[in-house]
Amino acid sequence: MQARALICSRDRTFSIEEVVLADPAPDQVCIRTVCSGVSVGTEIALIRNKISWGPYPLCTGYMGTGVVESVGSGVDDYKVGDNVYYRANDSMVLADGARVSCVSGGHCSHVVTRPGGTHGIARVIPGVSMETAAMFALPAVGLNGVDMANPRLGDVVVVHGVGLIGLGVVAACANRGCTVVAVDIDPGQLEKARCLGADVVIDGRGADVADAVMEEAPEGADVVFECTGLPACIDAAIVLCRKGGRFVWQGNYGSQPVSMHFLPAHGRQLRMFFPCDDGGPACRRSVIKQMALGRLDWGSCLTHRLRPEEAPELYRDILNGAVGGTVGAVIHWSS
Repeated sequence: MQARALICSRDRTFSIEEVVLADPAPDQVCIRTVCSGVSVGTEIALIRNKISWGPYPLCTGYMGTGVVESVGSGVDDYKVGDNVYYRANDSMVLADGARVSCVSGGHCSHVVTRPGGTHGIARVIPGVSMETAAMFALPAVGLNGVDMANPRLGDVVVVHGVGLIGLGVVAACANRGCTVVAVDIDPGQLEKARCLGADVVIDGRGADVADAVMEEAPEGADVVFECTGLPACIDAAIVLCRKGGRFVWQGNYGSQPVSMHFLPAHGRQLRMFFPCDDGGPACRRSVIKQMALGRLDWGSCLTHRLRPEEAPELYRDILNGAVGGTVGAVIHWSS
């Protein structure tokens, strides 16, 4: 079937291209995309080859919402007209037959995918907009890390870097009754963190972060979530933990080795957690439910609403450093 997709070439140029998707197999569904969500961190890492899931050309995008248009004969759980959220497109080629790496291929006018498994689809819960729901994976990634580290009621947690995943961590910890300390160098992001439940915000540009954290937790934080994905930030975050505390490698630090100072973590006898991905169907459904109930104001994190034709320019600007602050963007493919 014919579709349109956002394609990144080997020289990192972006364009909306005509692509061909395979017709749905008996165990697949076809979804007409309403909105696809942009994940600046992971997508730009793929585009820059910091991490690699396949050769160029690429179609990125790993979260979106849409309407089921056709259902394979072996699919019983979904029907035409269902509003769903999805993680991936199974495959695509360019109009000339060249293979496209779907990583995960969500920035496309249509998605053909298998509904089951860990990265399948699910129905959008009534009460949340298709636009907001399209950004579900980012708070789910944060919730997965929170679930692994299990901060408890009354614990002091530090969220080191409050991009979109860090904001998901802030919201999840606030819902657990933790005292949440948000650290960033972007005042706008710190204000968003406060709105999502942070009790204390620390601007790392002008404050001694360690001293500021110790004012709230003299012995150090019970849990520190390092969400920047920047290797240079690891040691600075480790020293914010108390003895016997927990440290969460919530960022993605890429395919190259990273280092850390051994003694600060050793002396604190830290437990470390390495969450990966969004925690599966349960985490995804949980954040969608929180959005639907009005407990997670994720729409407030959106900074850009784009037509497909506008998406290449946004990606070029992000790569060139022309977009300030954290980008929370959705591409509207259909209404």
